[in-house]
Amino acid sequence: MTQPNTPYQGSKIKLYFGSTVLLICMVSSSLVFGPLVLLCYPLPFSVRYRLASLWVSFVMLIAQVFCGIHHEIEGLEHIKGIKTAIVLSKHQSAWETIALRLILPTQTALLKRSLLWLPVWGWALATLKPIAIDRQNQRAALKTLLKQGKACLSDGIWVVVFPEGTRTAPGEVKKFNAGGAILAEKSGYPVIPVAHNAGHCWSRNSFLKYPGTITVKIGPVIESKGRKAAQINKQAAEWIAQAMTGL
Repeated sequence: MTQPNTPYQGSKIKLYFGSTVLLICMVSSSLVFGPLVLLCYPLPFSVRYRLASLWVSFVMLIAQVFCGIHHEIEGLEHIKGIKTAIVLSKHQSAWETIALRLILPTQTALLKRSLLWLPVWGWALATLKPIAIDRQNQRAALKTLLKQGKACLSDGIWVVVFPEGTRTAPGEVKKFNAGGAILAEKSGYPVIPVAHNAGHCWSRNSFLKYPGTITVKIGPVIESKGRKAAQINKQAAEWIAQAMTGL
């Protein structure tokens, strides 16, 4: 079980109670919102997206009230006036896959296809225009990302990519996959780098959720027009690495 870098000094009973309540609420609420999203499939995408966002807001509220998990955002000025972009984000936990839905404009995310097989919520997720890939077939995965990513971007939907590919522990650094940067090169849309320290509160392999304030840092726009994917990827990785040193 992954533990936070700073030893927890609070009540263990409260810690376990809050984590249990959060898990129960996430599962039970998904059984409510999931079918609602599915029933709205004939309706416009915006309707399904708003319903899913209500679930996200509910989960964030429960995490705040029962687990003491808050968050603060730095750099919102960097995305002011940006209509559509590709986000390259640090990946430490499940928290950011949920919270970024509230922090950033209407979006989709690159994710593993098996998530869509989860009963109810996975099926509902499949109606929200996810870019689902088979990680075992990298060539096909990149082709899917480019095709569906360009379609979403042209529709005004932001594309969120976690270039590390998997969740990393606080302090751990993994090589950035180039898929998101290649999408930027091929589409011409700008890149927004995002750093955060969610792993300190919402560990990647732990049932327990620790109280604290998660800091999300949104970086300056990285232009992609006329640039190669390797340059874009390097700039994003370097900015995120630098931003993480302060977290």
